[in-house]
Amino acid sequence: MMASFLIRDVRVFDGESTIENGFVHVEEGKIRSVGPVTEAPPTTAKTYSKPGHTVLPGLIDCHIHADMADPEALPQALRFGVTTVCEMSNELDNVLKLKKQTMEPDTAAYKTAGQAATIENGWPIPVILAYDDSDAVRAEIAKWPKLSDRNNVIEYLEWSKREMQPDYIKLMHESGKTMGSKLNYPTVELQRIITEEARARGYLVVAHATSLQDTLDVLEAGVDGLTHTFCDQPPTQELIDAYRKTGAWVNPTLACMGSLTAEGKDLQHQFAHDPRVEGLIDEKKKGNMCACMAFAVEHGKVEYAYESVRVLKDAGVDVLCGSDAAGPAKGTAFGLSMHHELNLFVNKVGMTPTEALRSATSLVAKCFKFEDRGRLAAGLNADILLVEGNPLEDIDATLNIRGVWREGNLCSAHAGKLDR
Repeated sequence: MMASFLIRDVRVFDGESTIENGFVHVEEGKIRSVGPVTEAPPTTAKTYSKPGHTVLPGLIDCHIHADMADPEALPQALRFGVTTVCEMSNELDNVLKLKKQTMEPDTAAYKTAGQAATIENGWPIPVILAYDDSDAVRAEIAKWPKLSDRNNVIEYLEWSKREMQPDYIKLMHESGKTMGSKLNYPTVELQRIITEEARARGYLVVAHATSLQDTLDVLEAGVDGLTHTFCDQPPTQELIDAYRKTGAWVNPTLACMGSLTAEGKDLQHQFAHDPRVEGLIDEKKKGNMCACMAFAVEHGKVEYAYESVRVLKDAGVDVLCGSDAAGPAKGTAFGLSMHHELNLFVNKVGMTPTEALRSATSLVAKCFKFEDRGRLAAGLNADILLVEGNPLEDIDATLNIRGVWREGNLCSAHAGKLDR
């Protein structure tokens, strides 16, 4: 049952701007009104007065992988204030299970690319088999698309639309350069065909690339956004020009880059053992958060990734927050990695806390065309995060979670914190 309630006497960040002493009024899962507390409506609904707290839109993690329909992905994300996740590739059975799971309480909303546009023996097959080379996994991979021309691209997109109803289409463009490998990867022409045909069907197109040249390739193909930055060399003027020409955005996954080069280990450890995460994540997941993927230790530097985001931000490119969290991916944890990413945006890239919070709320919604979330405004979903303190001054305060609502429903993990 969707609750009605009023939160008042709080700082309100609506996804764009701030009201220092305001309110948010929710009715039946939707935001009814937002404004200064002097305009708060009379109501018989449950009222929370929370001076010293900040209300903001629920975070949108624009990059996860719930491999094998991981049953903890959506609940754990929500416990950390992430009310929507955007998955970047999964098989049909898993997508259907995850969509069904969102009907249960205490889960984040789920957006998906469905099955990514893959080729014969291309990415992400090498990384998956590095974790699990079982017959069952190989049998699943054998069902993936093996795209090579316009005809089978069209067949793939029509199948995907019919069976998965994806929210966007994901390209894979990984040459292996960052990892010191040579992998099968598509031609720019094939990526352009996929992009054209996806657009003709009304889809946004996003792409994986982790080296500078791979990034330039998919920008040339005309994608809407990149789901990583790169760490193999410093950014160039050619990169800036390519982003400007296409108008593409970037989701840099900086925490993931730190795990790839193993230079992010100390901060991963800090977040895994922050006292505020107790009860929200188990010990095994903490251990995974502290480990590193380390694929790019010899051929990448995380500073190149940071610098790429600095120059792209200064060039006016939209920078979106997304974690690349996945159950087996070392250095990540659903939900928690978003707070890690926000920290990096502020402390390594030089964003203001307000810019960082926009990158995880209203800007994601704008770039992905999610018109019902990402802001606190009348008529939108009541996806709300309540934290103690002021994350607009100190981004670390995003982990002071006191309440999370998805479509007006309070996450039970935080129910006892509201009346303190």
